[in-house]
Amino acid sequence: MSGIAQVISYVAALGLAAAIPGPGMTALVARSVCGGAVSAFAMLAGLILGDLIYLTLAIFGLGVIGQTNDTIFTLINYAASLYLCLLSWQFWCSQPEAINIAQKTTNKELATAWFSGLTITLGNPKTIAFYLAILPLVISLDNVSLKMWGGMLVPVTVLVLLSVGAVFILAALRIRHLLASEKAERRLFRLAASIMILAASGMVIKNL
Repeated sequence: MSGIAQVISYVAALGLAAAIPGPGMTALVARSVCGGAVSAFAMLAGLILGDLIYLTLAIFGLGVIGQTNDTIFTLINYAASLYLCLLSWQFWCSQPEAINIAQKTTNKELATAWFSGLTITLGNPKTIAFYLAILPLVISLDNVSLKMWGGMLVPVTVLVLLSVGAVFILAALRIRHLLASEKAERRLFRLAASIMILAASGMVIKNL
C-alpha cells in the first residue's frame, strides 16, 4: 500500500462498510444492551479477528480459489447462509428477560461474546468479498509482503473496525436504560434476526 491517498481510500471504504448496519453490528448493539461495555468489546474483538482472518485469506490465497473454483466458493456461501439462518432463529426465539444493568459479566459470558463475534464474521462471506474487491484498488496482491500485511494492513484494519465498533457500542450504552425492558429487548433481538435472515437470503439469491 503506497501513498497517503491509497491509505485514505482503504480507510474510507472499510469504515463505510463497517458502519452500514449488518449482522455483526446489529448483534454488537444487542450485546451492548444485554451485557454492557465489557461484553460488547469482547464481541467486537471477535468480529475484528474474523475480519483479519478474511483479510489474510484474501491476500494470501482465497482470492485464487474464488476465481478458479466457483463450486467451492458457492458452497462456502451456502454454508454461511445456513449459519446466519441458525443465528437468526436463535435471536428470534430467545426469551428475553429484564436486564439488570448493574450485573457483572462473567468470564464465560466474555468468552461466549468473543466467539459469537468471530463466528458471525466468519459466517458472512460478504466480508471476504469486500476485501477481494477493495484490496486490488490499494495494493498489488502479486507483490504483497508480510511486512506490508503486518505493518500496515492489519493495524489500519484493527484501528478502523475498533473505532466504528466503539461508536456503535457507546451509542447503545447511552440508550441502554431505554432498552432494558423485556419488550424492548425482544424487539431488538427480532430486528437482529430479521437483518441476519435478509443477509442470508441475499447470499442465496446471488448464487442462484
